[in-house]
Amino acid sequence: MNIEIIESTPSSAEYVDLRKRAGLSAKSIAAAEIGLPNSLFAVSIRHEGRLVGMGRVIGDGACFFEIVDIAVDPDYQGQGFGKKIMLRIDSYVEQAAMEGSYVSMIADQPEFYKKLGYKLTAPESQGMYKRPRV
Repeated sequence: MNIEIIESTPSSAEYVDLRKRAGLSAKSIAAAEIGLPNSLFAVSIRHEGRLVGMGRVIGDGACFFEIVDIAVDPDYQGQGFGKKIMLRIDSYVEQAAMEGSYVSMIADQPEFYKKLGYKLTAPESQGMYKRPRV
């Protein structure tokens, strides 16, 4: 299997397509074109050039890091690619974090991330969100 793991953001079209294939919420090409270049760190997994997995870190690079866009094409799930993405992200965060840095995420599958050392914030705090009116 010709699998390549690279530290780079995918193109906007690839990003939007993989999010859809992986069952994540839809994002527009316009939003991706603005958001992707603002990543602190990104990792992509490609099979024969096709994007099949990705993950990103966003934030301010010192106080706050947020892990987002962890996605693996359903045809490639169960093969350890999600873990490979997270190990690359964890390595980046360990190098970039400073005293007092906070790493967060919204996890659709908390059990997966718990195995990698992540903890639920509850009961000390609760994750919250708000979708802007567009």
